[in-house]
Amino acid sequence: MRSELNLHLLEQFVALARTKNFTRAADELHLSQPALSRAIQKLEDQLGAPLFERKPREVVLTDLGELLLERAKEILQLMEDTISELSEAGRRGRIRLGAIPTIAPYFLPGLLHTFAKKHPDILVVVQEDTTESLIRRCSHGEIDLAILAQPVIARHLEVEPLFDEELLLVVPVDHPLASAKSVKIEALEGFPFVTLNEAHCLSENIASFCRKQSVQPVMVERTSQLATVQELVALDHGVSIVPEMARKIDSSDRRIYRSFAGEKPTRTLAMMWNASRFQGKAVKLLMEELRRLTRTPSAPVNPKSR
Repeated sequence: MRSELNLHLLEQFVALARTKNFTRAADELHLSQPALSRAIQKLEDQLGAPLFERKPREVVLTDLGELLLERAKEILQLMEDTISELSEAGRRGRIRLGAIPTIAPYFLPGLLHTFAKKHPDILVVVQEDTTESLIRRCSHGEIDLAILAQPVIARHLEVEPLFDEELLLVVPVDHPLASAKSVKIEALEGFPFVTLNEAHCLSENIASFCRKQSVQPVMVERTSQLATVQELVALDHGVSIVPEMARKIDSSDRRIYRSFAGEKPTRTLAMMWNASRFQGKAVKLLMEELRRLTRTPSAPVNPKSR
């Protein structure tokens, strides 16, 4: 009977459509593969037509399956958002906030401290991840809001720029470039360079700036943590380019930060959210706090480098 088309069946169908594999979908759903097969067969029996074309290594949606997938996602999202909206009243607000690693440890502590003083009843759970992963998780409703750096290619997601941040040259304290008030990008030619690995969007920001200036740094080391980049620079492994917010909290006297002469490399920080999903009062308050902070002189926009 069509009345048996329940949410559990739709969830199982969507999982199989996404993974295209019974084994992977069953693992994700914590079901046995035979149980998932029976559920999909039950759904196909109710609709009177196959939803998947079974192939040796994967399943592929039929035309009917494509149509159901679109509707199933809408139904499941509407149900989840309705539950969130109805249950928000009378319980502590909770925000799932994502941020990329080159922002989270530098910008979030001040933001969260200020926000907690104003809204002590709201819990903010921080989830640090790469841009690509944050886009996916925001699309799927796994996080409510993300702070990242543009450009962001994210269909069906809202992206609002917050502020521009200068990228600075960092060198060891006894480096030949340390005595200059500002440094021409051409001066980096020949010096070994330390940077983040390709998973970080900051690496592409830096590479794009260097290409535009017809400069090709000599890469000697890549790492996944900006703090490691700074330490490697202090140990004279090379020079690097880092966000200004990383300089602001650096108390070490083993590194010197300098602006570039002429055109300066920058990055634009932005917040991203899924406008098609329910945005609770707590999320809206944090979004407004982000806008307020980045409109004030205390925001990390073009502070003086030492």
